[in-house]
Amino acid sequence: MDTITGRIRAICVSEKRGVEKKEVGSAVLIEGEGIQGDAHAGKWHRQVSTLSGFRIDDFNRRGANVESGAFGENLIIDGVDPSTLPVGSVFCIGDGEHPVRLRITQKGKECHTHCTIYKRMGECIMPRQGTFMEVLAGGTIKKGDTFSVIYPEPDRPFRAAVVVMSDKASTGKREDLSGPKAAEILVQNGYEVIETVVIPDEIGRIRAELIRLSDGREADLIITSGGTGFSSRDCTPEATLEIAERSAPGIAEYIRMKSMEITDRAMLTRGASVIRGNTLIVNLPGSPKAVEECLGFILGGLEHGLRVLRGGVSECARPD
Repeated sequence: MDTITGRIRAICVSEKRGVEKKEVGSAVLIEGEGIQGDAHAGKWHRQVSTLSGFRIDDFNRRGANVESGAFGENLIIDGVDPSTLPVGSVFCIGDGEHPVRLRITQKGKECHTHCTIYKRMGECIMPRQGTFMEVLAGGTIKKGDTFSVIYPEPDRPFRAAVVVMSDKASTGKREDLSGPKAAEILVQNGYEVIETVVIPDEIGRIRAELIRLSDGREADLIITSGGTGFSSRDCTPEATLEIAERSAPGIAEYIRMKSMEITDRAMLTRGASVIRGNTLIVNLPGSPKAVEECLGFILGGLEHGLRVLRGGVSECARPD
């Protein structure tokens, strides 16, 4: 694959969140933190935000008249649109022996409150085109610095997210044990667990999290825990099916079949298994014991399917 290169048009920072960032000539990036002095720095996956200069130019041609930093972006770059790159791509900034390195962790974000740009233009490009990164190697960057892009390795570990649905655990009334158990098992099996989140049994919230983790964070696998029973609050399968692009029913069917060997109550679980984009989503029951059992049933057979989704395998037939 040809090397992609580009240049930093502008660097922008702000000391407070929710305000426009101001352009600076240079900035210090701290490994695992972000830009020194910027409000969005911290130990999370959205340490540095980027936008394509081309996207901003196009928006301005339509009358937006925005300056660098107006969208809350840290870096404006020319030569490549970061929103078209896969999550996991690495930016190497500078030509020295030890370049600053940033890795894409998320594309796009949910817009909770419409900014002044949206109110004036009827849209904002940051929720759709913004890209977020974490700092792998720190150092000083300057306006005009060049960078190159390294694509993710095809044989990199699968990236997994865990979503727990529980009204009580989400409000701190009960400690969640199923999410940590799922994450522990995934890590033991070679997965990179990018997030473990606990949310209430609300269908809209579940839909939003599954879309964010599949579309924005581009997880290979999302494991959900809870919300698969008969209670009126149990809506995980419905939310999962609503955001699905394709069905993968065999996984859920196999889980029920194997679980029936342990308890006949397994016939009461309504979990689904689906595909959205290149992400496989599998619903599991909400107890740590059930999570451990169900992951034990399926993890051995998932690798081939995940490689097909990633594009690394095209033939499913077994050799004679």
